[in-house]
Amino acid sequence: MVITVAKRDYYEVLGVQKGASDAEIKKAYRKLAKQYHPDTNEGDKEAEAKFKEASEAYEILSDQEKRSAYDRFGHSAFEQGGAGGAGGFGGGFDFDMDDIFGSVFGDMFGGGGRRRPRGPRPGNDIKQTIQVDFAEAAFGVEKEIKIQTSETCETCHGTKAKPGTSATTCTKCNGTGQVRVTQRTILGAMQSVQTCDACHGEGKVVSDPCPNCHGQGKVRVSKNITVSIPAGIDHGQTLRIQGKGEAGDVGAPNGDLLLTVYIKSHELFERRGMDVYMRMPISFAQAALGAELSIPTLDGNVKFNISEGTQTGTTFRLQGKGIPSLRNKKQRGDQYVEVYVEVPKNLTTKQKELLKEFADGTVDHQPEQMNFKKKLEKFFGKN
Repeated sequence: MVITVAKRDYYEVLGVQKGASDAEIKKAYRKLAKQYHPDTNEGDKEAEAKFKEASEAYEILSDQEKRSAYDRFGHSAFEQGGAGGAGGFGGGFDFDMDDIFGSVFGDMFGGGGRRRPRGPRPGNDIKQTIQVDFAEAAFGVEKEIKIQTSETCETCHGTKAKPGTSATTCTKCNGTGQVRVTQRTILGAMQSVQTCDACHGEGKVVSDPCPNCHGQGKVRVSKNITVSIPAGIDHGQTLRIQGKGEAGDVGAPNGDLLLTVYIKSHELFERRGMDVYMRMPISFAQAALGAELSIPTLDGNVKFNISEGTQTGTTFRLQGKGIPSLRNKKQRGDQYVEVYVEVPKNLTTKQKELLKEFADGTVDHQPEQMNFKKKLEKFFGKN
């Protein structure tokens, strides 16, 4: 018994309506082809099948004559002796998937059979994090960190071959790194260009691999490096440190180190952009009489005079005492200091008596309370 699986509707394959325009069909195919192309899904048979299915659908629907026949007779229009008859497409026809793909994407994936051998590959980037103190982020710091990376093998110098030997040209792809595969389908001969499985796209084969790196050309290492954290770096920002990533192939550059910076919270300061904020307690006497305060900043303590009658919530600005600009070292943010009056606790009997005596004579010196009292009386209709 032979079991056949019905082919999916071509419009359904591309995810478009039957009356879709040429532009909509092309756009839909671009999306699917990018998603399932074998170059980006190596070894994924399901993705390969979906790519071929989408290419087959696009081959038919992008051609007005074939699309017209498909709309009238469906898949049978392209079968031997099908509804298309002698004037249809029953005789079979060849098409090159890479030609289709190349017409839509150009040479993005080497479409149209115009691929070149894969050149030396740059090294991969390394992603890592580092935690720094508040002041270190503000003014910059050098830190030593440990990274896990790959370096060019010192034995073979990246050639992958045992010293005294060398790689040879791949006989399967003749050094191109690509092979053309032909498959017979109901649409005829379907061709695609794939990465050579003998040399993995490099065009050369190492018969006698290096004993140190086992033919990889690179070795894994753990090492310490010194990195410079620039002044003004903010929480969560990432530095790109060129050349500190993994080693590339011979003739190709190393990757980069992508270092994301996290800043420890500070007991006194809070950062908002380039500005620094803090809250500072002052005594009742300092608020009432005025005082010279010693205010902590990133540069050390500075003297600042507050006037008598300073209220809780009053905010002062210390110009240029904030965070340096990451891009312009001559610019700095400001520091904002919000003061609040701390109410004393655990007073002695004498202190309480003095405060009561003071409170009895301060009615005329508390305009906010007098104003609030008038608002209350007005609200409740009193004269």
